[in-house]
Amino acid sequence: MPITRRAALAAPALLLGRPALSQGTSFPTRAVRMVVPYTPGGVSDITARLIAEPLAAQWGQPVPVENRAGADGIIGTEVVAKSAPDGHTLSPVSVGHPVNAAFYRLPYDTMKDFSFLTLTTKTPLVLVAGKNFPASTPAELVTRAKASGANQVTFAGTSGVVRLAPLLFAQRAGIEMTYVPYRGSTQAHPDIMAGRVDIMFDTVPAALSHIQSGNFKALATTGAVRAPQLPDVPTLGEAFMPGFEASTWGMVIGPAGIPEALAAKISADCGAAVMRPDVKARHDTLGAEVVRSTPEETRRFVQAEMEKWGDAARKAGIQPQAA
Repeated sequence: MPITRRAALAAPALLLGRPALSQGTSFPTRAVRMVVPYTPGGVSDITARLIAEPLAAQWGQPVPVENRAGADGIIGTEVVAKSAPDGHTLSPVSVGHPVNAAFYRLPYDTMKDFSFLTLTTKTPLVLVAGKNFPASTPAELVTRAKASGANQVTFAGTSGVVRLAPLLFAQRAGIEMTYVPYRGSTQAHPDIMAGRVDIMFDTVPAALSHIQSGNFKALATTGAVRAPQLPDVPTLGEAFMPGFEASTWGMVIGPAGIPEALAAKISADCGAAVMRPDVKARHDTLGAEVVRSTPEETRRFVQAEMEKWGDAARKAGIQPQAA
């Protein structure tokens, strides 16, 4: 069969396993800044710093990490939205990116103003109660909530998915629970242990030490599979509610308009960096699973998350407020 000109031109890209950049295009031509829209020390910040070094080595340019925290990540994310779509401004964001649209009137469009490059991590939540709470399974929790009448089950929440996960659970179970707000999950822990608040959906790393000490009772985790740190605790899908999944996660995004071939290259390079054994090992200590995805897979994932959590917020009567 004769080789066409188009096939000949496509061959190098196929050999590399990614779309080739157009002739005469080079990337990067200067430092690639990694804008972290959160304070230092969180999983997104740690991921950015872990992958910055291998990316800098591969790209031959510095990859400085810049924290631009504030307003639940909105300030730094807006910086990215307004950047040139040339791949030189990237950002590691969390589940807060789509969830913020349920809580705030944003200065950008969550889907239209960004290029979605690759997922980097997933971290499941765990449904916990104090050690003396009468229910020990999700089914028992639902039975108690349905029988409690005016004395509804209370749940601790902070913001984002930690607040929305119990609302989604309650909606699907057909029960009501009373929200008790906290600024951070660690502030809620003493009240859970003392029984002043009944339950909480928290990240596995944040709750793990209290579960291991016996001060927390783990009813279920919320990932697609059991958490490695809690192999004896069933997922909520196994135990009671098939299809239920709620995780915190991380991904790399950039401003909208990054050319397709360049987006594919950045996605592949970031994905390879996060899958390095040393990077994976560090995330294991944080209770986070490292993952990767194509730009199209990443976009579809964000759209599904936005629809799921937006629907849960609307059904709970949450109205977006000024950021």
